[in-house]
Amino acid sequence: MAYFSTLSSLTRRLEGKVALITGGAAGIGESTAKLFSKHGAKVAIVDVHDELGHSVIKQIGPSNSTYIHCDVTNEDDVRNAVDKTVSTYGKLDIMFNNAGIADQPKLRIVDNEKHDFERVLAVNVTGVFLGMKHAARVMIPARGGAIISTASIASGMGGAATHAYTCSKHAVVGLTRNSAIELGQYGIRVNCMSPYALASDLSRKYLGIEDEELERMMNDKANLKGTTLKADDIANAALFLASDDAKYVSGQNLFIDGGFTIFNSAMQVFKNPQDSA
Repeated sequence: MAYFSTLSSLTRRLEGKVALITGGAAGIGESTAKLFSKHGAKVAIVDVHDELGHSVIKQIGPSNSTYIHCDVTNEDDVRNAVDKTVSTYGKLDIMFNNAGIADQPKLRIVDNEKHDFERVLAVNVTGVFLGMKHAARVMIPARGGAIISTASIASGMGGAATHAYTCSKHAVVGLTRNSAIELGQYGIRVNCMSPYALASDLSRKYLGIEDEELERMMNDKANLKGTTLKADDIANAALFLASDDAKYVSGQNLFIDGGFTIFNSAMQVFKNPQDSA
């Protein structure tokens, strides 16, 4: 009997939990919402793309999920999303700050416009800050919870993205670490994830190419060969950080990059002999 009890807890790792996911209508957010629901969580999907959001609700099932329109740069919207989640499901256990945007690929700083820079920071930094703030507001009295945010490989290296995007993802790591220190005393864990590039609406708009071409380009540049990063891989990492499997993991930036950010292209010590054959 104990074996089957353990097996059940492993297969439904978020049983009885309530999660709010920003940017939950597509991409990483959609994959995570579906996976969290599969593992027993009630899910509030937050986005500005209403039609896509309602479509995800239909796929998950309205008994296990709800859609809330929310612009993460608007504090009233974020406050309402958190409050509506709590009023609907009675609590908030998991906050996943996933909403994000990229700016136009103008790599030279002299070509960047101030309003474009501020727009990226408004969503990617202020949006995460507001999500953390209002999640903490309801998690502190409950003495527990997990806050997760989506960063990027650009959070740990230069030259991988534009100035605004790179700056914003470094800021997500800073918010994660500072919040983990403050909120740890209330039993709240705070972490972020830094994925390698994958096919998504964000990358398609940023690079202007289709999924197959993008994945081929990213695989060529990747360190880990023989596999392709998918949104489901990020969702699985979020599941780990949200679950009790990570009950003593806090303040961390989990790189999901196949070793890309630890590779120095100037050093070819481990070059495959077949590459030069």
